Amino acid sequence: MLIFRSAALFALAALLEIGGAWLVWQGVREHRGWIWIGAGAIALGLYGFAATLQPEGDFARILAAYGGVFVAGSLAWGMVADGYRPDRWDVIGALICLAGMAVIMYAPRGR
Repeated sequence: MLIFRSAALFALAALLEIGGAWLVWQGVREHRGWIWIGAGAIALGLYGFAATLQPEGDFARILAAYGGVFVAGSLAWGMVADGYRPDRWDVIGALICLAGMAVIMYAPRGR
C-alpha cells in the first residue's frame, strides 16, 4: 500500500509540474495569455506541495527519484498534448530513468 501511495503521489506531482510548465509554455510561446501562465504558476506551486506528501522523509531521495518520473512523464505528456512521437531511444532512456527511480525509492534498506 505504501508503494501504491508513493507512486500515486509521483504521478500527481508529474501531472502538476509538467502540466504547469506546459501551461506556461502555451501562455508565453503560443501567445495564449496571462490566464494560461497564471494557471501554470499555480500548478507548479501545487507540485511543490505534492512532493512533500511522500511517505519517505528524505528530500534528496524523493527529488532524485522524481527525476525519473519527470523524464518519462514529459515524454508521455508530449505524446498526448502535442502529438510527439518518441523514438526507441526516448523510450529506452525513459525506462532506464524509471528503473533508477524504483531503485532509489523502493530498494530494501536496512534502517
